[in-house]
Amino acid sequence: MSASLENFSDPANAQLNEAAESFPAWLAPASTAVLLCILITTHWTTFARMADRWSNDPQYSHGFVVPLFAAAVLWSRRAMLKDVVWTPAWLGSGLLMIGLVIRMIAIQSDIEPLDAISLLPTAFGLVLLAGGWSVLAWSWPAVAFLAFMMPLPFSLEITLAQPLRGLATTMSTYALQTLGCPAIAEGNIIIIDDIQLGVEEACSGLGMLMTFFALATALAMIVQAPLTDRLILVASAIPIAVCVNVIRITATGVAYHLAGRDSSVAQMIYHDLAGWLMMPLALAMLWVELKFLANLLVEEPELAPTPFVQGLGIGGRVK
Repeated sequence: MSASLENFSDPANAQLNEAAESFPAWLAPASTAVLLCILITTHWTTFARMADRWSNDPQYSHGFVVPLFAAAVLWSRRAMLKDVVWTPAWLGSGLLMIGLVIRMIAIQSDIEPLDAISLLPTAFGLVLLAGGWSVLAWSWPAVAFLAFMMPLPFSLEITLAQPLRGLATTMSTYALQTLGCPAIAEGNIIIIDDIQLGVEEACSGLGMLMTFFALATALAMIVQAPLTDRLILVASAIPIAVCVNVIRITATGVAYHLAGRDSSVAQMIYHDLAGWLMMPLALAMLWVELKFLANLLVEEPELAPTPFVQGLGIGGRVK
């Protein structure tokens, strides 16, 4: 009873309740559907280009499942729906204008990544315009997560891929030497006996890094854990992705060393088997990390205070 009285005495809550009552319930889903149709219609070419990139570029093949991860994030926050009030906020129109300006610049300059980036302010603007701040508080992690389906600028891809290739080559060579294989690194090529194993751009691990970073972020949004543990979870996506890529290259080098240059087994490991096993292995590492973080700090039970007995001194002796 006291909580309800506090709600009615709070001016902000009173205004929110009044706005909710004046806003018809059927108008919220209807306006959302209309705005989504407008977004799909006006950005159809943008979505088509991104889908083509997901289909033809292995580094962005995870783009197809990003909306599913975003839906899972929304579902994990479903408990907040009972407090959501659909009250449109006109500030959303300002974000829509920002998205429109960015898209116009991208079209005039023929910058495909910038065209994709324009979807973010547009999406946030649609949420505000259709549902308001309460809906945004519930859905913003899922909307922000959609950024993972957008391709990086080509210059940034090259900037990230080159050091990743060098790191993968160095670490894989060291791992092969540790396992007893006569491996030497020359640039981005690992020489094993008379076999040259090239660490190409597709083997840099950038695709795995982007896919696993998106997955780690989604898990950090869903799992019930302290904020520090979730931040560690997201940050660990980088070393885990690099480690899994090194394991893939090392396994391929060992297979070539044992079976020879023309080994079909080594080629299968390099092109098919290792590629399929990289994600399950990375997920297993992530699961182990979650278990480790959960048991890293154990809360000690609170001890009951020692009862004080009047008339007893130190050591329990009667005064």
